[in-house]
Amino acid sequence: MSENWTGQTFEAELGKPGHGGFVVARHEGRVVFVRHGLPGERALVRVTEDKGGSFARADAVSILEASPHRIDPTCPIAGPGGAGCCDYSHADLQIQREMKSLVVAEQLQRLAGVERDVQVEELPGTGDGTGWRTRVRLAVDRNGEAGYHAFRSNRIVTDLRCTQIEERAYDGLAGDQWSPGSELQVVLDAAGARHVVEISAPTIAKAGRRAPGRRGATARRAASSGPRKTRVAIGNDTVRERVGTREWELSATGFWQAHRGAAQAYSEVVRDWSGVGSGATAWDLYGGVGVFAAVLADLVGPDGVVESVELSARATSDGRAALSDLEQVRFHTDRVEKILASASLSAAPSVIVLDPPRAGAGRPVVEAIASTGTDRVIHIGCDPASFGRDIGLYLEQGFRIGGLRAFDAFPQTHHVECIALLER
Repeated sequence: MSENWTGQTFEAELGKPGHGGFVVARHEGRVVFVRHGLPGERALVRVTEDKGGSFARADAVSILEASPHRIDPTCPIAGPGGAGCCDYSHADLQIQREMKSLVVAEQLQRLAGVERDVQVEELPGTGDGTGWRTRVRLAVDRNGEAGYHAFRSNRIVTDLRCTQIEERAYDGLAGDQWSPGSELQVVLDAAGARHVVEISAPTIAKAGRRAPGRRGATARRAASSGPRKTRVAIGNDTVRERVGTREWELSATGFWQAHRGAAQAYSEVVRDWSGVGSGATAWDLYGGVGVFAAVLADLVGPDGVVESVELSARATSDGRAALSDLEQVRFHTDRVEKILASASLSAAPSVIVLDPPRAGAGRPVVEAIASTGTDRVIHIGCDPASFGRDIGLYLEQGFRIGGLRAFDAFPQTHHVECIALLER
């Protein structure tokens, strides 16, 4: 077993970016994943985690030779030892997007065998990369103070200055006023209103029970915990969001794209790539409140059918209300895997759109989609690794990539949103 390097410091030459917000270095024959550095830099790094395997994790604590793309950090709480919010706060937007492009291309090559250049695009409303976020989930520590989790830690940094969201989002939230172990959902909606909802600490779920959740850690917590009570601290428990001329009223704790320009941009891609016309059938899987269903309904017209499948009953209820004028849209509240296995949707969809959780769709869903005979799939993914794995599964089923776009939907972080058009 290798010597444990935790706490050690040494100089390192920083290389290419890796998936997860780090750059790759090598030291004494081992790989070191270094946060807060940039490709081509020489830095003094301190090892933060070493489990004795082939790699260790480290922070760049002093830059000895800086990249020309290094800037003064835009987020004051995300440096070494700080919160895990802004991986790329120290990098200009050009190099952020270049690093994300390389990561997406590498994941596609490694996991799907696809050799393809990728260019990560700016989303409208990004500006200088700050203040783009419309909603944030804050943790509450044992003292009742809200903040952000430290990187790979349960420790909470109770400094409310992360610049992903406008400063006004934090007004009145500091101090030991919250229930220990709870969370705060903070939303700045399309109407300009601020909403803060306190979500109670989770309780142990009954065996076999699953609660709704859409993405990432929030979905995992929801699936492993029982019902969680909410208390509206500021504003309302419903928020207003808008895509084009259509408006949604949805739960403040429900899923909506984090970047203020994302829902509109992705809807335009779905419209451009769907290839459907009047009278066609379209499926919208993991459909949420029906943002993509609205686009598809407009394309297929009153003689067509749009089937929207979403696990969250609150989301489907909000979607029905927002799309009540579109009789061609049918909402289904269930797991996508279960719905596909039951064959309860309209047959022969001309296009299937899906926006699965961070873990991706997976083999059962991709194989079920292929078995429908559809010639066209629009797949959206917010994690390059799970996206790459899913693309590989489509290729196994006889699809090819007809289009690929990637968006910088999470500036200052390593996260990136990818959309692929798969054609039979």
